[in-house]
Amino acid sequence: MSSPSAVTFQFQAETYPTRPGVYLMRDPGQKVLYVGKANNLRQRLRNYFAKSGDSRPQVRFLIQRVHSIDTIVTDTAKEALLLENTLIKKHRPRYNIHLRDDKTFVSLRLNPKEEFPTLQIVRQVKPDGALYFGPYTSAGAVKETLKEIFRVFPLRHYPLNRCRQRGRPCLFHQIGQCSAPCHGKISNADYQLLVDGVVALLSGRDSGIRDLLQTRMQQAAQRMDFEAAATLRDQIQAIEKTVEQQKVSNALTLNQDVIGLHRSQGEVLISLLFIRSGKLVGRRNFPLEWRFTEDELLGSFLQEYYDRDVIVPDEIILPFQPAEAELIEEWLSDRRGRKVHLTCPKWGRKTELLKLAERNAAEAARERGEQQSAKLAVLDEIRERLQLRRLPQRLECFDISNFQGQQSVGSMAVMLDGEPTPREYRHYLVREVAGANDFASLAEVIKRRLKRGLETGLPDCILIDGGKGQLGVLQLLLEEFELQETIDAIGIAKSRVFANVRGKLVEKSEERFFRPGRKNPITLRQGSAALFLLEQLRNEAHRFAITHHRKLRTKQTLTSQLEQIPGIGPARRKQLIKQFGSLKRIRQASVTELATAPGISIALAQTIHLRLNP
Repeated sequence: MSSPSAVTFQFQAETYPTRPGVYLMRDPGQKVLYVGKANNLRQRLRNYFAKSGDSRPQVRFLIQRVHSIDTIVTDTAKEALLLENTLIKKHRPRYNIHLRDDKTFVSLRLNPKEEFPTLQIVRQVKPDGALYFGPYTSAGAVKETLKEIFRVFPLRHYPLNRCRQRGRPCLFHQIGQCSAPCHGKISNADYQLLVDGVVALLSGRDSGIRDLLQTRMQQAAQRMDFEAAATLRDQIQAIEKTVEQQKVSNALTLNQDVIGLHRSQGEVLISLLFIRSGKLVGRRNFPLEWRFTEDELLGSFLQEYYDRDVIVPDEIILPFQPAEAELIEEWLSDRRGRKVHLTCPKWGRKTELLKLAERNAAEAARERGEQQSAKLAVLDEIRERLQLRRLPQRLECFDISNFQGQQSVGSMAVMLDGEPTPREYRHYLVREVAGANDFASLAEVIKRRLKRGLETGLPDCILIDGGKGQLGVLQLLLEEFELQETIDAIGIAKSRVFANVRGKLVEKSEERFFRPGRKNPITLRQGSAALFLLEQLRNEAHRFAITHHRKLRTKQTLTSQLEQIPGIGPARRKQLIKQFGSLKRIRQASVTELATAPGISIALAQTIHLRLNP
């Protein structure tokens, strides 16, 4: 590795290798600003620091902040690409692409290696040998579709171990939505036919499965089994109702992703269409800051997106060739385990798909622009009504949660440009305060946040869930760090409920906001967008704290009650929780059922049962 250390960075080309590798540009605080790869590190860096200078304003802005450059040499360009992905995830550099999409997508998973496979809704696609279908836009819509699928193909609903512990099949079997393989109500061969039907249906081969069911219905009618024939008829009708015939491509079995771009005012919006077996099944939008050339932008997008747990299709249709397209194509093929093609069509049906993706990107950009204008107007209203020094583009809210003074935790919820940003949320374990002292706990949490913020970045405004007391704690800390002129502080007090003398007529006061140096609280108009945004952030901080606190309490309860039993350590406790799901179910289980867990003998099962049911 090499790292120039001059105060004013002077690029010296001869100090850098000519081999493939990765370079990291750092600021004076050694924070990584940008991570890139190159087949020839010296040549790539020389392009940045050429005498003529790079014409792109973003690049000039980046170069002005570079204090040192580290390089890591690799044997091949492919290794450099993999290392670049790893370093971007680790350092999250400001000038690299960071995808912020507009929706969370789900997929359906079916593992054919299981004894009786079934469908699961998942949010991550892993290389585990299972079949994945999707992605799908709405988890709610997928659940409704699953109901229809289970009516047609009654696969099991619950884990086999849990079902086999029951004395009889579950309710789903009684209403005809489960074939009850756990209780031997269907043979392995017949169950496999159901699985094949589900795979064919989700793979877009619904016409073939309909033909098969038609044949089986006619055969059942010929042998006078009219009940079976009626069931098959209902299955055929359900398939026709459930499967949406939305053909957008001539490909019958090809899975494709189509990428469209729209440029507007220094920002690029990428729209990604999912084509599965010729049908459009979903869309995903990614707003990106336009920092580098389009081919670099597209190449970085492909690396960032497909390095996640997502489905890699057979073909990716692009508006133009990205930088190092062959290398990216090889990397994608390795991730998928089969050949992946990057295509840039000039005519034909695929160009129509590209135009469709570009229209989607343009429409999403228009909607995003309207939403951003509305959000900025709300933030400006908050700034004006609460008399803030600046627009609260990064707004943080803190809350404390404990149970009878035990296991105090703090939470930080964040809004960026008026939008909740869960990836920025943080939990804090209160270490220095004993008992239920919310003021001291709040002081500890905010102090740790400000210390970190001096290195990583500070918010424009901090919202505290509380009145004048909590606001006073925050103000003292801001003065201690000399940030009272940098960060605005707001306290939000919950509305108060009043009753008349008879205790019948109830009135609810408005939410009250407190500011340093102001005696009387400020109220915002009921139903206003500004009030809703601040209440939403406060509720998010409260929810985040409560959820984490409950997890800690549950974990402590499980650990303390199970590991106090002789013979139960962390490994066996984990096996019991994995098999039964909760302490309540472990307590309800019989000695025989407990003994089915790995590593639990009959004698130990008797001990567990007696300890949990004294």
